[in-house]
Amino acid sequence: MTRAPTKRAGTVGGLVRHGARRFRAARLAYGHGTTNARDEAAYLTLHALELPLDAPAQVLARRVTVRDARRVVRLFERRIRERKPAAYLTGEAWLGDFRFHVDQRAIVPRSHIAGLLRDRLAPWILDVGRVRTALDLCTGSGCLAILAAYAFPRARIDATDISAAALVVARINVRRHRVGNRIRLIRSEGFSALRGKRYDLIVSNPPYVTDAAMRRLPREYRYEPRIALAGGGDGLDIVRVILAQAARHLKPGGLLVVEVGTGRRRVEKANPRLPLTWLDTSGGGDVFLLTREQLAAAARATRAWSAAAGHLPRQVPGSARAATAAAARRGRTAPASGG
Repeated sequence: MTRAPTKRAGTVGGLVRHGARRFRAARLAYGHGTTNARDEAAYLTLHALELPLDAPAQVLARRVTVRDARRVVRLFERRIRERKPAAYLTGEAWLGDFRFHVDQRAIVPRSHIAGLLRDRLAPWILDVGRVRTALDLCTGSGCLAILAAYAFPRARIDATDISAAALVVARINVRRHRVGNRIRLIRSEGFSALRGKRYDLIVSNPPYVTDAAMRRLPREYRYEPRIALAGGGDGLDIVRVILAQAARHLKPGGLLVVEVGTGRRRVEKANPRLPLTWLDTSGGGDVFLLTREQLAAAARATRAWSAAAGHLPRQVPGSARAATAAAARRGRTAPASGG
């Protein structure tokens, strides 16, 4: 076991190196804001010392007191002992330059859609002023709704989640970012509480973890609400609901943007008639885009094919409700991620 550097004053960099060694030895799992031991140690060190996360490299040479070093090491040891995501230990998560409150009532914010919203979904949206209504379906902590409010300053945004507890967290973030006059938080199972309302833009980072992957999740991920992760056998239970119903909630020319983790092949296999556009994301996550017209045309083609084959499908609302109910029994319907 590496001796904690708390007997004498050290440096910020020394603490980071110590934490990284300890984390590698403990074989921690990452993915809640960082992807490796060094970055995790650096984040926790800077947080504990109340230093900015974008501090210049020179800060690593700064001397720290024994008392401060002990505070950092205690946070390291909690991370190792409890295997709790760093964001739950610190009560915060970052998406780009934006800080969000987070606790175990909601999934730790992480979404490739965040980067797309930073770029205001260019080139798919050229005039941000034309986005007057938007929906964040599966909002979780409210992060994507808030980023959409920054990206589209004239938009009114609805943010829905099936989890009342997650919406409490979202309300904290909406208040802290002072966008409560533009974001409406709604408890809803999928689109059910929206009563036919239509939007210029729908974004969603729904639960998409397969049943098999859920059984293999590292301990860190088990602190998050299961309902925010579990997407059914193939991870697409909620994605199917979204695809079945989104066209009825989009205005003409409206866009649907959905994140599916690493599920591109599964989505394409399940929806061979959809002209999916896969967007470039900085982290390589799978995010697709469809227009209202593409969704409607695909639905008409499917109905025509089914009729010609002599086996009309069940009505979409009923089948969508069945898929949603099945997902709810396993763990989660329309919600978070990322939310």
